[in-house]
Amino acid sequence: MKPHDTPNFRIENIAPILKVQDVPRSIDFYTRVLGFRNADWGTDQFTLIHRDNTGIYLCQNGQGSSGTWVWIGFDGNIFTLHQTLQVNNVRIKLPPTNFSWAYEMQVEDPDGHILRLGTDPSDNEPFADQQVTF
Repeated sequence: MKPHDTPNFRIENIAPILKVQDVPRSIDFYTRVLGFRNADWGTDQFTLIHRDNTGIYLCQNGQGSSGTWVWIGFDGNIFTLHQTLQVNNVRIKLPPTNFSWAYEMQVEDPDGHILRLGTDPSDNEPFADQQVTF
């Protein structure tokens, strides 16, 4: 094999591992507020929460760093999701904002991890990343 040859393998999936302080508290947030499901094999120390063929591992006090950023692309209404998050007292770091790459909002989970929730951008509104300020 030459140094620049691409390895021949199929990636099954990629899932972040988030360090959390309290796995049951995090499970409650992700399942109740965001509609994930907890893995049947999960414990109070380590689990996988999953939804729509993707997931996030939660590890109590290990395997990661606080304040990790996670992109969650979705197909849906960002304003309805924003309202749901507000009703559930989720900390909103960035309200729904139209960027050229996505209509995005940023929220904080109970452990301070930032979830960047994004859907298709709107061509009917200016993009925040292309506005010039003086």
